[in-house]
Amino acid sequence: MFDFVQKNRRIVQVILAILILPFAIWGIESYTRVAGGRDAVATVNGLEITRRELDEEMAKQIERVREAFGAQIDPAALDTPEARRAVLEALIAQRLVVSEAGRRHLFMSKAAVIDAIAQAPEFQENGQFSPARYTAYLQSRNTTDQRYVAELQTQLPLARLANSVADAAITPRAVADQLVALEGQRREVSEVRIFGQQFLAQTNVDEAQIKAYYEANPAEFRAPERVRAEYVLLTAEALAKQDPVTEAEVKAAYEQRINQFSIAEVRTVSHILVKDKDEAEKILAEVRKTPARFAELAKKHSLDTGTAERGGDLGAVTRESLDPKLGEAVFAMKNGEMRVAESKFGFHVVRVGVQAGRSRSLEEVRKDLTQELSQQKAARRFAEEGEAFRNMVYEQPDSLKPVAEKFKLQIQTTNWIAKSARQELGALDNPKLLAALFSADALQNKRNTEAVEIAPGALVAARVIEHRPQEQLAYEQVKPAITETLRRRAAASLAQKDGEAKLAGLRQGKDPGLKWSPPRTVTRREGQGMAPDALQRAVSADVSKLPAYVGVNFPEGYLLLRVSKVIEADAKEADPQTAGRIAALYGRSQYEAYVAGLRARADVEVNQPNLEKK
Repeated sequence: MFDFVQKNRRIVQVILAILILPFAIWGIESYTRVAGGRDAVATVNGLEITRRELDEEMAKQIERVREAFGAQIDPAALDTPEARRAVLEALIAQRLVVSEAGRRHLFMSKAAVIDAIAQAPEFQENGQFSPARYTAYLQSRNTTDQRYVAELQTQLPLARLANSVADAAITPRAVADQLVALEGQRREVSEVRIFGQQFLAQTNVDEAQIKAYYEANPAEFRAPERVRAEYVLLTAEALAKQDPVTEAEVKAAYEQRINQFSIAEVRTVSHILVKDKDEAEKILAEVRKTPARFAELAKKHSLDTGTAERGGDLGAVTRESLDPKLGEAVFAMKNGEMRVAESKFGFHVVRVGVQAGRSRSLEEVRKDLTQELSQQKAARRFAEEGEAFRNMVYEQPDSLKPVAEKFKLQIQTTNWIAKSARQELGALDNPKLLAALFSADALQNKRNTEAVEIAPGALVAARVIEHRPQEQLAYEQVKPAITETLRRRAAASLAQKDGEAKLAGLRQGKDPGLKWSPPRTVTRREGQGMAPDALQRAVSADVSKLPAYVGVNFPEGYLLLRVSKVIEADAKEADPQTAGRIAALYGRSQYEAYVAGLRARADVEVNQPNLEKK
């Protein structure tokens, strides 16, 4: 493929980044698959969406949430029926566009796709296509060149189609002006939080309430599906230990790169600049008698005020950094020598220090050179052995023993684990790997997962040993937790009632003696740390009369907000990107309307039983 790229670099203005707009913003970013099977969760004009594809897309979405909010987020809590349905709707939208592209015969030739890859900025190095960067990208996505080119042959035309629909949207000028003004408006907001904790002593929960809650919410009290697994980890570091750098290799590399280890000669110069030669000769005679007075005489006599205070020190110099005549003299002098030299600036009493150039010895560079050679060897071996590792775990799916023996790896085992980010899973704490472990193939057939690159230079393949399905927890096990939950909810409800009463009093002009926080200035886009629902209430509050008050429920109680000041936006100071965001908003609406129109004419079927399976 690399040869083809170099020989067929036609100028095609197709950049991989065009995928970002329709696929990243609107959530249509899965690979285009048209695989058949009994596990389809939906069909769109005959194109199937498989349960495995839905699971993989859910894993991607959950990983995005983890990246945004941290590892404390529990993936199991995010994998809800509502979330799965939302992801399915995005995949259906994708299939609708795929179907429309097929109807219009939109396709991109292999040569054009290769041109696009060759021109993509992320694969450029020094203005040229970099095979190394491209290979690293393919490895990071766990795909091959052939599969990636085939994907783009379908995806790039889809992105163009989506962009053309969005670009056709026209934003009304009056609406745009109003939106710009609203987005730029600033409001000063203070708050008071009323927590339910202070009302806990007033709450009481009886046995009947606890049992009723347990029976009404069985899904909350289920032990998650769990597995015990074994796995093998192939790393570049381990391969490097198996094939350490030899003394002969270190010596050979040192000899080949001896020029890299040379230290150039360094000349340091101090000078005293005067107008005429006679004065320079007098000063030279003085410093030859008493060299220690050089700095003192420089401060007293030198016309170069920039260096006089430093005792005439010019520091390390190069021939090019000096006046040509002065440079010629300086680079003809020996270490410690002093003499008078002329330049266009006058006459200099010059003292030169010379640190001769030399080559760093093998012993000086051995540690760094050995480490560098070891990393290079490891990277080469990992690139070679990684593909063999992937193939073996796939071709011999019933055991990890063959791959462990071939690559001299230890088969490690886990305790019981769930698909949760709260666990300390080490090498297995990877959404893609966990999704593979909990797939039907791994659970039912006990086959190896595919090899997953969990980090640069690290591949893991795993296999389920035991499996425990989700199970209901007994009432007595969860009774204390339910009691605490109901008490906290009751306390929060009391806090909310108290907050609503205080809000009513504030709106009537009463002073309930609240201690407001210092005001913070917020806009519709910049909440300064305010929760989204609270920000929405603050920026949408009626400010015809100030101060304006609004209230917001939150899980632990009630939040009172006071808007004390409104600062209208100056159209001249409007963010120039605002118009672009508004145009993008209209473009998104246009695209969603386009997809809705396609769906109205399409044959879409959802297999609800398969959708509910995990």
